[in-house]
Amino acid sequence: MTDSPLTLYVVDDDEALRRSLLLLLFSQGVAVQSFSSGEEFLAGVDLQQPGCVILDLRLGGLSGLGVFDRLESAHSPLVTLFLSGHGDIPTALEAVRKGAYDWVVKPETQQLLQKLPGALAEARARATAQHQWHDLTPREREVAHLVGSGHPNKEIARLLSPPCSPRSVETHRANIFSKLQVANDNELGRWLAAHRWLA
Repeated sequence: MTDSPLTLYVVDDDEALRRSLLLLLFSQGVAVQSFSSGEEFLAGVDLQQPGCVILDLRLGGLSGLGVFDRLESAHSPLVTLFLSGHGDIPTALEAVRKGAYDWVVKPETQQLLQKLPGALAEARARATAQHQWHDLTPREREVAHLVGSGHPNKEIARLLSPPCSPRSVETHRANIFSKLQVANDNELGRWLAAHRWLA
């Protein structure tokens, strides 16, 4: 799963810009799909598959920010790189604060090419995290959230439904650490915070 190729999506209602971006990105050897609206993108893409979306902030119909909010609500692993006009810079900064990877001022294609490798690396990291998370059993995911929130074993054993013994919690904890490749409770808490879209 982590070795499968990532897809890059371009969502922009400017046909000329969309075509030029497609040509530019195809030349980078990346699988690319384009969409002329946010609605078309949301309807045509599996939002649970890791990848990267280059998303225009100003779209006819549903705005780029509206699309991003839908991705967040769906807990999508897609990494978002916004395209922004100069007047939209405060909005783009707000989007980054809310979890977007970054933003590029249109039509700075060189800046886009500089930021794209980092966005794709983040997409690959999310694919790995998604694979690790799905490798946990439902019970282990439940325990992971409680451990990451700082609950001790005895309390976790009581909070689980149905309850179990603290020794069973310890076994779950060891399995979680092994599967997620974390060393302790603090690392698990940071892992869950970094991958909050998995929750």
